[in-house]
Amino acid sequence: MVLKKQTKYIFVTGGVISGLGKGITAASIANLLKARGFNVNLQKCDPYLNVDAGMLNPREHGECFVTKDGAETDLDLGHYERFIDQELNQQSSLMAGRVLLKVIQDERAGKYDGDDVQIIPHLTAAIQGYILEAGKGFDIHIVEIGGTVGDYESLSFIEAIRELGLKVGIENCLYIHLVYLPYINTSHEIKTKPAQNSARELRGLGIQPNILVARSEEPANSNIVKKISLFTGVKESSIALLPNAPSIYEVPLTLEDSGVATEIVRLLGLKDNKPSLKEWRKMVDLATKSFDKKIRIGFIAKYLDNTDTYVSVFEALKSAALWNEVKIDIDWIDSTELEDQKNTQKLKEYDGILVPGGFGKRGLEGKINAAKFAYQNKIPYLGLCLGMQMAVIAAARLSNFNEATSFEIDPKSKFQVITTMNDQKGKENTGGTMRLGNYNCNINKDSLTFKLYNQEKIIERHRHRGECNPKYTGDFDKWGIRIAGVNPDNGLVEIIEAKDHPFYVACQFHPEFKSRPTKPHPLFEGFLKAILKV
Repeated sequence: MVLKKQTKYIFVTGGVISGLGKGITAASIANLLKARGFNVNLQKCDPYLNVDAGMLNPREHGECFVTKDGAETDLDLGHYERFIDQELNQQSSLMAGRVLLKVIQDERAGKYDGDDVQIIPHLTAAIQGYILEAGKGFDIHIVEIGGTVGDYESLSFIEAIRELGLKVGIENCLYIHLVYLPYINTSHEIKTKPAQNSARELRGLGIQPNILVARSEEPANSNIVKKISLFTGVKESSIALLPNAPSIYEVPLTLEDSGVATEIVRLLGLKDNKPSLKEWRKMVDLATKSFDKKIRIGFIAKYLDNTDTYVSVFEALKSAALWNEVKIDIDWIDSTELEDQKNTQKLKEYDGILVPGGFGKRGLEGKINAAKFAYQNKIPYLGLCLGMQMAVIAAARLSNFNEATSFEIDPKSKFQVITTMNDQKGKENTGGTMRLGNYNCNINKDSLTFKLYNQEKIIERHRHRGECNPKYTGDFDKWGIRIAGVNPDNGLVEIIEAKDHPFYVACQFHPEFKSRPTKPHPLFEGFLKAILKV
């Protein structure tokens, strides 16, 4: 009889305040464990009563990250993928709404045999089921619990992971708690009381943390570790100090140097292999250097309330800049300001123009004007998803097809160069219905895009409802653009580029989701190299 391998579980919680960086911490720990040769997976459990992140407001919650199989998720999954260079799936994102929906559907289907359905044990058991399923086949499964310990919304998830520790055996799971150490400027000291209280609150919910990670604005000394250990019951060797770092990619190295990764492996009863971090250290070393070459990117945005709205795009740009040894400055430009044609003159200041994705009518004319300006003035242009749609309209209008528009700008127009996909009509306000996840694309061998990818067949991730109207694709040539990439299954235009331009490339997909800090995406790298050549 062959015994099944027991997955080890690591649960990451946070206390004191939100936004401490649980996702970065979880991703960093996964990075270090994978560097030791372990087969690692990650999962985010969020307390929102949404089924997925597709309908969350990007101004409040930041970017909606999309997995290869089309899950619309929290932006932390983007951090997970970038830190471990591994594609995740639907199972890696779990929101409370999805669990509640399952419990209610099971109750309606009579699966509880007439039991009174309750938070404990039914809801908590459902949460555990999702976690266990996601962890199957992996050496280590890391689960981040969203929110802050003490929030009412997170209590069912906290109870679920407490119970799960008993089910799988306490020797097979480990609890990591992230806390905050505030710095009092007037007395020049770091306070540990909030961290103590947070650990006490977690213990009150039945969980004694095995590892504490203490975040702070300023570096803390070793005496802080002794004090935290004394009042929380966590060993000094199991406490990691994590002050602010210039780059989030330094966090794995800080945790490695603290010895906490070795402690995690020991507590899980696993062999501590020497981590392979050569490529990661090389990338971080590059990030600390000052480069002589500098470029400025005009970033034509719709959602300016939250810096995380376009986090994957920014990380993709930074990765490309890093490996090309150039300093990059990214200036946010409100697309609504560019709706006045006169305001586009400010774009002359920039070496490159990037138009990212988005939804809704607001600011679209400004994005079109930005694309027109880049086209006319030979400024390198990269369009992502919506950015491709606006680039096509811009090219059409510059060729005197002034009526050219999109289904979002004018739903009643007969001249929709960009139209709603046939299978998307009537679904505009419903969740989980867009063209999502991985799709194939065949690249024209005579295109600039082919030179960037150096391959004819690619797979990229999508999130959109619109497409280039097949009625007008035959006019692209006279508009000065050509189709560089097409979906082989449905003929959807995936990539366009200008024929007489240093770099006017736009894609219907989201290449930023596949960029990695150690491996820049071909489109972003090509964009920056074109800027450096101009």
